[in-house]
Amino acid sequence: MTQRVRDVMTPAPVAVGTLTGVCEVAQRMRDEDIGAVLVTERDELRGLVTDRDLTVRVLAEGREPLHTTVREVCSPHLVTVSPDDTTDRAADLMRRHALRRLPVVDGTEAVGVVALGDLAVERAPGSPLSAISTAAANT
Repeated sequence: MTQRVRDVMTPAPVAVGTLTGVCEVAQRMRDEDIGAVLVTERDELRGLVTDRDLTVRVLAEGREPLHTTVREVCSPHLVTVSPDDTTDRAADLMRRHALRRLPVVDGTEAVGVVALGDLAVERAPGSPLSAISTAAANT
């Protein structure tokens, strides 16, 4: 049976506006135990910012976190999938583009995020990556 992205994605992704400060985004990531946030402008997907982006594009570049917005540091060129795409297609896109997360877009609306861990849990439940992906977060 062909599995669809809608079956494994995390629905209702956290999204912030382009002018949201990176400190606020980092706090949301911490509070919601997530590693990526969608960036939108007028309900249109504009980018994706990850915990790694905050480290590499803010801290490592010496930017002032209190004065940096997500628009300045998010990844604006996104590879996306639809909820009806197969998980095989999502995995192939991740592999080809060296990505760990894909926004899931239905028309123009972001409806979810599918992560490498989501695919591991569904496709290889006994694998080490699956075990890591389902483990409780470190606090």
